[in-house]
Amino acid sequence: MAKTQPSESVVKAWARLTRVQQLALAAIEAALKKADLPPLSWYDALLELERAGERGLRPFELEHEMLLAQYNLSRLIERLSRAGYVSRQVCNDDGRGQVLVITSAGRAMRRRMWSVYGPAIQAAIGTRLSKAEIERLTALLGTFLERARAREARSEVAGNSD
Repeated sequence: MAKTQPSESVVKAWARLTRVQQLALAAIEAALKKADLPPLSWYDALLELERAGERGLRPFELEHEMLLAQYNLSRLIERLSRAGYVSRQVCNDDGRGQVLVITSAGRAMRRRMWSVYGPAIQAAIGTRLSKAEIERLTALLGTFLERARAREARSEVAGNSD
């Protein structure tokens, strides 16, 4: 039978990972606010739409690509659209659906936000760890992500075989 309760060190790792994320995100959000820029979720959405290029993304695709959890994507899209950073186009494959495409104003805003966001990442993480520690952390988190994705893929395959 598999162990169901985490060890004390697993609980400690979980708590520290969660706390570090909260601290880093709060510091970054504060830096954006101080610079009178939109919240980080705007940057996240604009970046993914910029990466998608002219083809754009359907809303569900945008949600899947975003780094941050977005519980109310429709409101975010509405705000980005009203600000002129995103245009909504009819989806050729589904006349009822829409495709979101970043505008030139959206690209400019994303660059403005990065000028604050990049240094805020450096201040939140880069100044607190050595280069070797960052590389070690990056490798550990990469291993975690690979294993989590492999487990998800196995679960999806097992679920589809029913």
